[in-house]
Amino acid sequence: MASLAIGNASLEGELQPRLALVEERLRDAVSQSDKLADATSRHLVNAGGKRLRPMLALLCAQLGDGSRPEVLDAAVVVELTHLATLYHDDVMDSAPTRRGAPAAHEVWGNSVAILTGDLLFARASAVVAGLGPQAVRIQAETFERLCLGQLHETVGPDERDDPVEFYLQVLADKTASLIATSARLGAMFGGCPPTVVQQVTNYGECAGVAFQLADDVIDIRSDAATTGKTPGTDLREGVPTMPVLLLRRRVAAGGTDEDRALLADIDGDLADDAALAAVVARLATHPVVDETAALARAWAYQAVGSIANLPESEVKNALIAFSEALVARAA
Repeated sequence: MASLAIGNASLEGELQPRLALVEERLRDAVSQSDKLADATSRHLVNAGGKRLRPMLALLCAQLGDGSRPEVLDAAVVVELTHLATLYHDDVMDSAPTRRGAPAAHEVWGNSVAILTGDLLFARASAVVAGLGPQAVRIQAETFERLCLGQLHETVGPDERDDPVEFYLQVLADKTASLIATSARLGAMFGGCPPTVVQQVTNYGECAGVAFQLADDVIDIRSDAATTGKTPGTDLREGVPTMPVLLLRRRVAAGGTDEDRALLADIDGDLADDAALAAVVARLATHPVVDETAALARAWAYQAVGSIANLPESEVKNALIAFSEALVARAA
């Protein structure tokens, strides 16, 4: 089981047994009586992952009473929802691998992968129903934002939109919404007052954008063994990421011959693995990737500012360390 460090061994020791319980419940939640559905539903759970969303839910619950049983259910809900989106995302992005294993659509085909994602959404809905109407509403609103984020990423901005601002909104919907909900549900079911719940929700929203911007850097500068994904998959599929958007902005403003040549190759045929690897290598050393890393740090700083009014505590310090760990991956 993997998760991001929070810089406090004592607190991590307290949370790890609860995260282990979440893992156990997660495996129970994805089990299916149908043999094929059971195999496909377990595919990504068995592949592992950072489990940062349930970890954040458990951590925020510690601002109140983290021992409440509802907190575990909330943590399971957010990870089930996340896993469901991965099945869909990998189909839409034609990603060949996920977490170091073949993507589900590579094993069973697109239709089975999409239906498996739907099954996991259904299981998440069943678990959240036990948490009451407010949790169901929050889950529904989050699900809507996840879908809108994917939709807007797919169709892209129109001529009236600034591409960079449009992309940041896509990240807020597609990634940050669920991270914010993880923090929100954890604090809610830990019995925290509304002011605290709102602060950690804002924190999760900013941290989620920082996390995805860091992923944009990692996708270019890390290898498949580190990320479990083929570097440059988004480039090959024409999926916009912040480094490419910043490069387009440079070229639109004049840019250099190198900028224009690199963008032309990015927009060219990247079906060949060698061609893709060559473009990824050139982009990895371009300043726009450093600019993206700086943006990630700025959003992480905003996340920390969102919880500035929380009383000083080990949990607050851990949340600060958590946000720093999200972007440290892209250092």
